[in-house]
Amino acid sequence: MAFNSTMTKSILSQRDIAFMLYEWLDVEALTERTRFQQHSRETFDAVLNLAAELAARDFAPHNAKNDQHEPIFVDARVRLNPEIEVALQSFAHSGMLAGSMDESVGGVQLPRVIQSAAFAWLQAANIATASYSMLTMANANLLLAYGTEAQIQTYVKPMVEGRFFGTMCLSETQAGSSLADITTRAVKSDDETYRLFGSKMWISGGDHDMGDNIVHLVLARSPDGAPGVRGISLYIVPKFLLKQDGAIGDHNDVTLVGLNHKMGYRGTVNTVLSFGDGSHSPRGEPGAVGYLVGEEYRGLEYMFHMMNEARIGVGAGAAALGYTGYLHALAYARERKQGRPVGHKDPASPPAAIIEHPDVRRMLIASKSYVEGALALVLYCSRLVDDELSASTEEERHFASALLDVLTPVVKSWPSKYCLAANDLAIQIHGGYGYTRDYPVEQFYRDNRLNMIHEGTNGIQGIDLLGRKLLGGGGAGMTVFADAVERSIASVGSRAPEYAVQLKHALGQVRDVVERALDSGDTATTLAEATTYLDSFGHVVIAWMWLEQLAAIGDQPGDFYEGKRAAAQYFYSYELPIGLAALDTIASVGPLLLELNDNWF
Repeated sequence: MAFNSTMTKSILSQRDIAFMLYEWLDVEALTERTRFQQHSRETFDAVLNLAAELAARDFAPHNAKNDQHEPIFVDARVRLNPEIEVALQSFAHSGMLAGSMDESVGGVQLPRVIQSAAFAWLQAANIATASYSMLTMANANLLLAYGTEAQIQTYVKPMVEGRFFGTMCLSETQAGSSLADITTRAVKSDDETYRLFGSKMWISGGDHDMGDNIVHLVLARSPDGAPGVRGISLYIVPKFLLKQDGAIGDHNDVTLVGLNHKMGYRGTVNTVLSFGDGSHSPRGEPGAVGYLVGEEYRGLEYMFHMMNEARIGVGAGAAALGYTGYLHALAYARERKQGRPVGHKDPASPPAAIIEHPDVRRMLIASKSYVEGALALVLYCSRLVDDELSASTEEERHFASALLDVLTPVVKSWPSKYCLAANDLAIQIHGGYGYTRDYPVEQFYRDNRLNMIHEGTNGIQGIDLLGRKLLGGGGAGMTVFADAVERSIASVGSRAPEYAVQLKHALGQVRDVVERALDSGDTATTLAEATTYLDSFGHVVIAWMWLEQLAAIGDQPGDFYEGKRAAAQYFYSYELPIGLAALDTIASVGPLLLELNDNWF
């Protein structure tokens, strides 16, 4: 890779990304597929180099400013740091915003795995600024999947060009994550549009003046719709209505009510929006004008397209924040002189760099095992997206889709917990300085802490994994996952036999929980432990990612590869046994969590 700078070295590792893409995932083989045949390693490297350059030049410099100067609400408008718009326009003008999209809408049909690797640079450099683009890309991809051609031309193309931004509007104050309880309603109008009434909470990027328009994707229910999620539809509700020629027209009846101020991601404006409160009355009729996406009452199904993409994006952001925190801690440990190694107690001898202390090395190798394992999972899942779309046989495409379905709650949740743990260790390595704003590691921690909430709490992900993905369909999801892991053990396990044996045993342990639940029929007791199970299952997944990386390394010499081997050894020796120990609790504790009485607390 040609581009390099001191600053990029503290953002992500170009060497590690190159290893994962080319030595492990063999992304060059994707260029043999029709969809990607115009690309080569040279074009992939050009995209990755450009992403690293944008990260260092346009995103990282205002990361601390974003944190220290949050968006403000003045005269019913949001005021943001101007550097945010500069960075986002640089990203849009680079073509990467539409990188993996079809050429027909202005994309270049990059593999999603390359897009994810490139975007991780921006997430590591400035997660708050990058989130505007992440939401816009996911919004556009949903409309490409389910929107009409007119909706694509009207809304997707301007988003691809960086002129429009996109959001997702799900949560409401009274409903939170329980989308079955939303009350925002959509009433059909005589002109075949809809009028929406209600409010939405926690809407990231919900209002600003950076582009010409904001395209809200809003879940709402029709008055005659069924209760619960079966009565929910999905609507495009733009901030500004458009004229016949596509020019910006009247302000839609979408009102910014207030801002939420979070502990992290402070540069991402987070809003409360009101739809149809009469502050604006376009076209002389009350309500915010909305346009139905797809068919009525399939709104949540459609929204899962955006939500699942965002879940991978959240996992990628968590991995990126953990990774950059680890790199900052590593640099600090090599520079900071303090104390003397065990056995060198001469007070006249010079202090040693703290990386010489075994406990600091413990924290560093733990962090390395977390962040490199998590990034590997993110890129593996992104490669599955490519296989789902473009693999040569229907069987391969179906298998990739089914495996991605199982791994999506894991790729969202495991990095958001354990890369946060890496950020915690980065603060510890910095000592007292880690708690100050003199160093960025405390901001990385606060930013990353939000990712356990973003796109569904880890508790929700646990229920999704265990209840829907593994127990649903008579255990079909577990069969797919076990098949994938067993294929790896069979094909590459001989290169790391001791780890292959350990992984096979771990796979049997997580499979036993599912089989016992299916045999007993007592899913309620099992699902009460879903979050604990998610954690253990995630450890098995990351152990699998490390076995795959070890196989790609083979016998190659050098510090880079030795570091990989050490991180894998640490994970299998220390982390995997701890992660699996919780499964014994699930098997033995019984219905304790179901029987707890609220008067006991």
